[in-house]
Amino acid sequence: MDAPIGRFDDARPAPDSLDDLVGPVADAVRHWSGSVPADRIVYVDTDPRWADTAVFVEHYGRELLEQSANCVVVAGKRGAETTLAACVVLSTTRVDVNGVVRRRLGARKASFAAMDTAVGETGMEYGGITPVGLPAAWPVLVDSAVVDLPYVLVGSGRRRGKLLVPGKAFAELPGAVVLDGLGVAV
Repeated sequence: MDAPIGRFDDARPAPDSLDDLVGPVADAVRHWSGSVPADRIVYVDTDPRWADTAVFVEHYGRELLEQSANCVVVAGKRGAETTLAACVVLSTTRVDVNGVVRRRLGARKASFAAMDTAVGETGMEYGGITPVGLPAAWPVLVDSAVVDLPYVLVGSGRRRGKLLVPGKAFAELPGAVVLDGLGVAV
């Protein structure tokens, strides 16, 4: 199959690639519901040596820079209570952690979650965390610019491989909240 964006040698519908996905991501694809059919989510096999954005786009297509999103785990704190959430923004922007995120979570302080917390709580590899398959109780804050794209490249839960997901599917993820201004220009 040809990937809807980018130049990949191996592109398959995600439901046909469950063995290539970590447990939580495979489960989310297996039990997918919503207006976008699961077979429109595409798994592309990629070399983990090229996982970082600058090298990745040189190898798989420069146009991917404008069609890629990052998923980061944040921790919002108010007193002794900590709320974990995921933020999905275009890779050409950064997450407004101390503005939009902090206010949305009702936190006094918000910051990126520690690597061991992000990996331990998601069951995914650092550098490959994806909004597909996150813990159901988590808020998933999605920048509206992500939802507006026909397809978006995101992690697959591992550093090897990526998912190509129709933008509007991000709005239908469990716990999803679409926000304007979540991603700010760098």
